[in-house]
Amino acid sequence: MSSKKYLFTSESVTEGHPDKVCDQISDAILDEFLTLYPQARVAAETMATTGMVLVTGEITADCYVDIPHVVRTTIENIGYTGKSSGGFDSKTCAVITSIDEQSSDIAGGVNKALEARDNNANVSNSETQDIGAGDQGIMFGFACDETPELMPLPISLAHKLSYRLSQVRKQGILDYLRPDGKSQVTVEYENDKPVRIDTIVISTQHDEIVKGFENNEKVQNIITEDIIKHVINYVFENEQLKPDSKTKYLINPSGRFVIGGPQGDSGLTGRKIIVDTYGGYSRHGGGAFSGKDPTKVDRSAAYAARYVAKNIVAAGLASKCEVELAYAIGVAKPVSIYVETFGTGKISDDEIMQLIQNNFDLRPSAIISYFDLRNLPAKNGGKFYQKLAAYGHMGRTDIAVPWEQTDKAQILKAQASKCFCEV
Repeated sequence: MSSKKYLFTSESVTEGHPDKVCDQISDAILDEFLTLYPQARVAAETMATTGMVLVTGEITADCYVDIPHVVRTTIENIGYTGKSSGGFDSKTCAVITSIDEQSSDIAGGVNKALEARDNNANVSNSETQDIGAGDQGIMFGFACDETPELMPLPISLAHKLSYRLSQVRKQGILDYLRPDGKSQVTVEYENDKPVRIDTIVISTQHDEIVKGFENNEKVQNIITEDIIKHVINYVFENEQLKPDSKTKYLINPSGRFVIGGPQGDSGLTGRKIIVDTYGGYSRHGGGAFSGKDPTKVDRSAAYAARYVAKNIVAAGLASKCEVELAYAIGVAKPVSIYVETFGTGKISDDEIMQLIQNNFDLRPSAIISYFDLRNLPAKNGGKFYQKLAAYGHMGRTDIAVPWEQTDKAQILKAQASKCFCEV
């Protein structure tokens, strides 16, 4: 039988990428509101361009937040100040806000689920006090055994490269770098297993003059050497799969990257949803995460779907697992749950589905409670969701993220073993 070979590519971006700037601002606003008032309803959208930030959306909360201060602090922490500002400076940019309250029509469905509003419904006391989903939609969660954190290898490597790119800038190792940057990793697969690193792409914003040199050809040569030494080699030092003699390196392939950030491209919240999840390796329902409080199932149910899929893989029931959840606005229970193990399951997908239904409560209120989503900012010094807004919401090992737990794996494994015995 001939082997199946293919290439798969995923990208990541640094915290200074214009869209990621907006994601972080939206989540910083969310963090602040939830810290002061955990029941806040927040849908904060941000747009950034040269010299300006616009924050809009719907927020209902019994507290006051100085949004312009949150915006400027976030931009400053990212690094858009002084010589690195590039036409977008935390101190001088205009901050415009246009905020309304959450629609009373939406709030009514969220505050009291359809199950509780339907007098003829046969529901328990706990369900009658349930909240409804904040919107309709589909959410996907995924896990696979390619990395210790059970993420696809291409996005895992891309995130590590982007994170290291920001590290060497902030630590002064490469002090000529500016905040904007991207990474991209192409992995070669054989029979659905990663076997080699084919291509690594890194684009990084930089000063016009680097180490005293103004000639762009010389500048790019310096950047290439430094990025390979301090970023790529550093990241791959502890990786099992390393670049080989045929691996292609494309460093600043455009030839120059001085103008960047919101000056180079306008940014918008929610425009990097594939970077936020699985790098395109798994399907995506289309809903963004940043700036949304946990009643929005775009966020909370996507976290829950990742939790389910990760526990299935951690239990050894499959090498790959994708879980789809679907909700209707104002309704607590998912309208559908779907599981796919791509032929890697040790038991049937139908049996895995039964395990999911027996062990996971996927109503919004249950998800919020189990992960304590409303209180995570206060428990983490006022910053939690903002930290997730760059370098991925899934597979994080640098932050204590509740949906990355595998606490259900042993339970699932034991129940699956019982199923084997009964067959």
